[in-house]
Amino acid sequence: MGATLVLASASPRRRELLRAAGLEFEVVPSALPEVPRPGEPAVALVQRLARAKADDVACRRPGCCVLGADTIVVVDDVVLGKPADRDAARGMLQQLSGRAHRVLTAVALVEPGGQHHEMLVESEVEFRPLERDEIERYLDSGEPFDKAGAYAVQGRARQFIRAVRGSYSNVVGLPVEEVVALLRHLSGTPANPTTTP
Repeated sequence: MGATLVLASASPRRRELLRAAGLEFEVVPSALPEVPRPGEPAVALVQRLARAKADDVACRRPGCCVLGADTIVVVDDVVLGKPADRDAARGMLQQLSGRAHRVLTAVALVEPGGQHHEMLVESEVEFRPLERDEIERYLDSGEPFDKAGAYAVQGRARQFIRAVRGSYSNVVGLPVEEVVALLRHLSGTPANPTTTP
């Protein structure tokens, strides 16, 4: 591919995943608001936000290959974003307790010439039933408050999780296996990513 890879995200989890995959990149966060539109379906929301982040940074970093991503948690077709406060986080964890939910990550890659490549990866996470006091202790840790769905699969919440079906890194915040496959495809290395013109 040749062009500098730029991550359009301030997420430390996405940075860690890309570094662990051996990729070199710069970080230029997008400051676009992550606000759902009225009645917007979950898939449309996550794809729109990933694309908007990538486009926003691509305009500021011409000549680079810009990677944007957005991750959401969905339960009963309701999107659980980052909780606004302790009460919201508690309510989300109570919703997730004892059941499975979906984690969707949309990825958008903008090449220097403006060509877009997009993918959507879905994983399923199953929580065991949570006791009230362990929810409160988890809230006391401060971990839930900047996470979609109010939990971090790689953090203290791992004790709540009965199973992850599909990409684990997707639940962390970036489906790194699929991203690496896409980048290899663009650089000419054989791979089979899902792209859109």
